[in-house]
Amino acid sequence: MLFLTTTMTVNAQTSVNSPYTRYGLGDLTNLAFANNVAMGGVGYALRNGNHINIMNPASYTAADSLSFKFDVGMGWNISNFQEGGNKNKAKNSSFDYIAMQFRLHPRIGFTLGFVPYSTVGYNFSQTYSLESENGTTATNTFTGDGGLQQIFVGLGFRLFKNLSVGANIGYFYGTIDYQSSISFSTTSDQTLTYNHIRVKSYKADFGLQYTQDINKDNNITLGFSYGLGHDLNSSCTKGIQVTNSQANETSINDPYGLPHSFGGGIAYNHKKQWTVEVDYAKQQWSKVKYENEPNRYNDLSRIAAGAEFTPNPEGRSYLQRVHYRAGGYYNSSYLKVTDNIDGPSEYGVSIGLGFPLYLFQRNTILNVTGQYVHVKPSVPDMLSENRFVIKLGLTFNERWFMKWRIN
Repeated sequence: MLFLTTTMTVNAQTSVNSPYTRYGLGDLTNLAFANNVAMGGVGYALRNGNHINIMNPASYTAADSLSFKFDVGMGWNISNFQEGGNKNKAKNSSFDYIAMQFRLHPRIGFTLGFVPYSTVGYNFSQTYSLESENGTTATNTFTGDGGLQQIFVGLGFRLFKNLSVGANIGYFYGTIDYQSSISFSTTSDQTLTYNHIRVKSYKADFGLQYTQDINKDNNITLGFSYGLGHDLNSSCTKGIQVTNSQANETSINDPYGLPHSFGGGIAYNHKKQWTVEVDYAKQQWSKVKYENEPNRYNDLSRIAAGAEFTPNPEGRSYLQRVHYRAGGYYNSSYLKVTDNIDGPSEYGVSIGLGFPLYLFQRNTILNVTGQYVHVKPSVPDMLSENRFVIKLGLTFNERWFMKWRIN
């Protein structure tokens, strides 16, 4: 497994550039928005009327009854790769999410949005000499791009004063292309192997939140989330083509699936100043098929913790109204590089600021997050990555439903 033996180039059209994305369904994205990412990616127990939190649809009932919220986010990252003595760097940008939210009823919150689910992007090659042929070299080139996304609608229902439930139902779709080729220095012939994946399916996630008051200034919120696992309506077309000859193709129907996923968190809230949360999540990928074959994945586990501090949300000083955030996380990999080698684990720490603004007659928050991520291989001398990420999120909060009174 030598990813960086010869060259590795950046594909500017994709939001990720990692050779590990040639396995499985690519690099999985978290549902966290920019403010969640700054807190380590927590969100199962967050209830905040200033932001949209799609990690738990039960949180939609925290929406202000007078407001319409619109949230959009983007990211930029620099990745430094190392494998043995080989080093390389890649720069990428990404469109992370877009969502809007408002209340349909005093007990019902509604959200509509778009988020990526996974991304694939890599382009690297290996050149080596053939021992049996003097002076002849062979070059293997590996490329991949694409990803899976979802457009969803979500509803949150407040059953009782302190108990809410919710659901996100989405159209799940996308295409992924994997391709490898081998060419030789002494001939123009080339052998191309490709795999084209297409998905048109659905995704369903459910959530619950319960808040228990400790006293007038303090409360604790428990949050739980469940993602429905199922076979995907999908197709896989695999082929081999030698130079300009006709390709030899085979097709497989419904060869992929989504895992059952579970998440839970507990958040402590002090007035409107402090929020501290710890989350745990598990995705049962080991029970999911890949190209109709079992045992191609590992279960993924994730633990995260984060905090937000706002000195005085109603203060006259601007710095008192800024939201200060920090957090960290660890997650294992769902990938199997080979039968005996697991994919890399991942560690991350983040800090962020939420700047209250007043733009175009809207109450707006600009969320700026900086994140450091270390991707650690499961065996020595495999590819490792240090990633530096900047995420920007803009939340427009407009008073659409206020009734004006004239004396």
